[in-house]
Amino acid sequence: MKNIFFFLIVYVFSVGNIFGQGMTVNDYLAKYKDFAIREMKRMGVPAAISLAQGLLETENGNSDLVNASNNHFGIKCKGTWNAETVSHDDDEQGECFRSYKSAEDSYRDHSNFLRGSPRYAFLFKLDPRDYKGWAYGLKKAGYATNPNYPDILIKYIEDNDLEQFTLAAVNEVPVFDASKYTDDPEEKVVSADTNIAVQNIPTDENSLSSEKGIVFINGSKAVRIPKGTSLLAVATQNNINLNRLLQINDLNKDGLLDRDQYIFLEKKQKSGARDYYVVQPNETLYDVAQKNGVMLQSLYDYNNIISNAPLYQGERIMLRALVNGAVAAKPIDGSGRGLENENFHEVQPKESLYAISKKYNVSIGDLKEWNHLTDDNLKIGQQLIISK
Repeated sequence: MKNIFFFLIVYVFSVGNIFGQGMTVNDYLAKYKDFAIREMKRMGVPAAISLAQGLLETENGNSDLVNASNNHFGIKCKGTWNAETVSHDDDEQGECFRSYKSAEDSYRDHSNFLRGSPRYAFLFKLDPRDYKGWAYGLKKAGYATNPNYPDILIKYIEDNDLEQFTLAAVNEVPVFDASKYTDDPEEKVVSADTNIAVQNIPTDENSLSSEKGIVFINGSKAVRIPKGTSLLAVATQNNINLNRLLQINDLNKDGLLDRDQYIFLEKKQKSGARDYYVVQPNETLYDVAQKNGVMLQSLYDYNNIISNAPLYQGERIMLRALVNGAVAAKPIDGSGRGLENENFHEVQPKESLYAISKKYNVSIGDLKEWNHLTDDNLKIGQQLIISK
């Protein structure tokens, strides 16, 4: 009898421990708030909104879907998804949902999903602190079918003070001027010698207009090399030390090229010729670096990406650093090289010379002198030297 009683006690405590292992709201916030804040700084999705959606979609981190796929936002496969997937019952049985290697990848894809879709574009015109506007806007854009979706998000935010996480990043939200991208297509041109399609990357020198096989991508000299060519042969033909060639092209070892690609003959730039690049099917971060003439390490830094992290079709990769919400672009001098050892600021809508002088603690007189300005009038997108 005593043994039966003992085993009953053990059973009760065991069951209690099993059912007590689920995550709480506080557990979820402690574990994932930094991802939400980081994504707000990277892409502008309010951290409070991301966390509220994550809490709702994952049932505070306990749902079958999140446990099976690290999918924190219930994003389905759609036609553009070509990475891992899982099957999950939602509106219908056995629907296809995106699967991620980590929660961080899910948070990144969520930001890219919202930023990259035209139907959500109007949300990014709202004040990031306007969580009610975002909540109702998501429903309006069709993110969820539940008619109470906005009210549920708002309740999560207000009951758990999620707005504090938005406020932690509100001064570092990136500024995107949508008008700059309306005429920025991913045009295709055909290489005359290899008859393969290559990306026409906009640069300062009408990039990819070649002379004797030499092209300029983002101001750096490169050459189109066919599949099967030895990198040692490329180095020898162009009178470059092999180790230097490997370093310039972010490669670790010599070998035969497994595909046609551009190989740089001089150091790539730290920043791209435009703000971001949209990932194409099966591309790696290395591919993005080579197509845009940007150092691979810079792309890791700008995008908070760890080594070997997968990219997803449609994902936006920043090609420039974001500083205080503005893209830190570098003007190009006559040679096509980015100017070094000077800091620049890109003028934002409704921004005055006085505001910029206060922002960087420099005088209006110095700004005018360094930038050869004759009056206080500025243009959106204008690059200003803000220090010497």
